[in-house]
Amino acid sequence: MPSDTQPDTPGFDQFGLSEAVLKAVDEVGYEQPSPIQVGAIQPIFEGRDLLGHAQTGTGKTAAFALPLLSRIELRAQLPQVLVLTPTRELAIQVAEAFQTYARHLKGFHVLPVYGGKHIGEQLRALRRKVHVIVGTPGRIQDHLRRRTLDFSDLEAVVVDEADEMLKMGFLEEVTEILEQTPDDKQVALFSATIPKDIKSIVERFLKDPVRIEIKSRVAPVETVRQRYLKVKVHQKLDVLTRVLEVEPFDAAIIFTRTKTATMDLSSRLEARGYSCGTLNGDMNQAMREQTVDRLRKGDLDIVVATDVAARGLDISRISHVINYDMPSDTESYVHRIGRTGRAGRSGEAILFVSPRELHHLKFIERTTRQSIEAMQPPSHAQLASHRVSAFKAQVSETILGEELGYFRALVDSMMEDDTDSRDIAAALAYLMQKDRPLVPVAEEPIETGQDTSRRQPRQRDSNEPGRRDRPPESGMLRYWVGVGREHKVQPKNLVGAIANEAGLRARDIGQIHLHQYFSTVDLPEGMPREVQQLLKDVVVCGRPLALRPWKSGPDDRGGA
Repeated sequence: MPSDTQPDTPGFDQFGLSEAVLKAVDEVGYEQPSPIQVGAIQPIFEGRDLLGHAQTGTGKTAAFALPLLSRIELRAQLPQVLVLTPTRELAIQVAEAFQTYARHLKGFHVLPVYGGKHIGEQLRALRRKVHVIVGTPGRIQDHLRRRTLDFSDLEAVVVDEADEMLKMGFLEEVTEILEQTPDDKQVALFSATIPKDIKSIVERFLKDPVRIEIKSRVAPVETVRQRYLKVKVHQKLDVLTRVLEVEPFDAAIIFTRTKTATMDLSSRLEARGYSCGTLNGDMNQAMREQTVDRLRKGDLDIVVATDVAARGLDISRISHVINYDMPSDTESYVHRIGRTGRAGRSGEAILFVSPRELHHLKFIERTTRQSIEAMQPPSHAQLASHRVSAFKAQVSETILGEELGYFRALVDSMMEDDTDSRDIAAALAYLMQKDRPLVPVAEEPIETGQDTSRRQPRQRDSNEPGRRDRPPESGMLRYWVGVGREHKVQPKNLVGAIANEAGLRARDIGQIHLHQYFSTVDLPEGMPREVQQLLKDVVVCGRPLALRPWKSGPDDRGGA
């Protein structure tokens, strides 16, 4: 079977990364390093300076975070790593990535430092032990002027998206910050382009750097129609089942980000009546070939796969590629949608985009130089119309293709009792669609945009005398989070973090009860497992939420 998998591509376990970091990589579901990771992890781990010439979305953050975390000295009191980013959004994103990869490094602390956030919170965090600082140049300079940042033990500096720093006028600040860090530090600089001013920084601050240039192959086949759906994370499964019902497809491959997600989504689709299989990195070659053969023969209509497991897949039946999870980079996107529309055939590619991923969509459009058409989720009326049309077609096919003599006689006998033939037909139609109504039960409307309406979540302080937390309302589940009044948390902090990460509206979040060392939050039932996993690592007031289902108990530190 043809395959474009590169057999000599190393795995993450080939770079000497620490066991704790490798464990986190495995749990996140990464199967194979991206080209920038293959080129950068080893030299950064060895302490070499590095110049990475690579676009955004190529896996740069893991390329520097994984090796640097593997060298962190957890007992040290002062920052060991500084990451400079051009925007607060990127600073938060990079800090969250460090927190995710360091989930098994006990006592690890990362602090995002950026403007627009009260500096008092950052000062309090800096008085505690912080191993990694991720920040924007302006706010880092502010702390240096205040002498609230001590870089005397700093071992490594990462300048991320240096060309964006240049465009935003931060190059002078970056230079001044690098001047105030130890001379023997390691420097890694990443930039999509290397203009003259960036070269001057490289020549001044990088010592004999390893140079890596990643050229993206970004040319989607012209026979593939590309569309995207904007949808909240917790509604993705509902939207997917609607799309699969309304879109006329022969066979479909659905891409998820992790191995675990392939199995979870496949089982959910099978429960909804679809013939579905999986392709992921945990499968041996024999299992993979069996699944591919079943898809080719028509024994399966849907395969849920990860990027690596689907490489080289060339099956003419695949009419649709659905990106259920956003691909990590443009090259992955191009590779995914190339599973359809092969050899001149037409194909359909649909990309699911959460509100916080819209910038990634725009980046894919820019780098492929192609626009991706917006589409709306199938509505309740469309589902009903589709089901009615399918029902009529099934009845017509049965009339034309089946021997119905016995059943006509049965209907005739019922009509002898003065039962109208239309009533008989209507009753049979009702029985036939009983388990799958032609007119679907009204469901929660699919929301495709950010809802700007806000309400203050209901909150009750559990330590008020004589008062107890009310149970969750119908349709809500209670979760424990590891931040409470002791950490200066307020309901708005929890609402903002959870709404942004889970793609929820503020009014979707139910009661919030603040306790001394923890809090409880009521969230909608049916929240996907991947969203719950994502919320575990979200940092609020300097602490990961560590979200998990609530189990009430006597321990005021959690009871979960």
